[in-house]
Amino acid sequence: MVAAPQDTVDAIFAGGCFWSMEHVFDELPGVISVTTGYAGGTAKRPSYEQVEAGITGHAESVRVVYDSRKIAYDALLDAYWRHTDPTTAAGQFCDYGTQYRPIIFYSDDTQKVAAERSKKALEDSHRFGRVLTAIQPATAFWPAEPLHQHYYKTHAAAYQMYRIGCGRDARLAELWK
Repeated sequence: MVAAPQDTVDAIFAGGCFWSMEHVFDELPGVISVTTGYAGGTAKRPSYEQVEAGITGHAESVRVVYDSRKIAYDALLDAYWRHTDPTTAAGQFCDYGTQYRPIIFYSDDTQKVAAERSKKALEDSHRFGRVLTAIQPATAFWPAEPLHQHYYKTHAAAYQMYRIGCGRDARLAELWK
């Protein structure tokens, strides 16, 4: 087994459907891997069905492993904001419930300060009436089942139908024009 470079860092984000968030980060230079999964809840090894039923407290999330020499955490935050709706805390786009709530999970004080600074900058821009995205300490991250990994690639047609039907792109264009 090859050891990971010392500059490899993890970041965890929840922004509604994890398929769509995976797609965002997967395409950024400097990102090594993106894994869909569940964070923010109390159950150990939750299943998709449990999370979707809203009984575990988890949010659909992505774990982003990146090379900090090639991409900064601030760039990940920028990508996160531009692909979420910060005006709602009850879900994202057509997906509502606690399992779709937007959260930036921080793993250390550096990430916490950066996340809070980016949220404050967005608030201070007055682009939105309120910025409701939560910032909270990272919890255990549980990878989702294999079906959900890289779904946007392995089930491209179904993913595109979901994305269009959900109105995600139309709402993002409206929010971030």
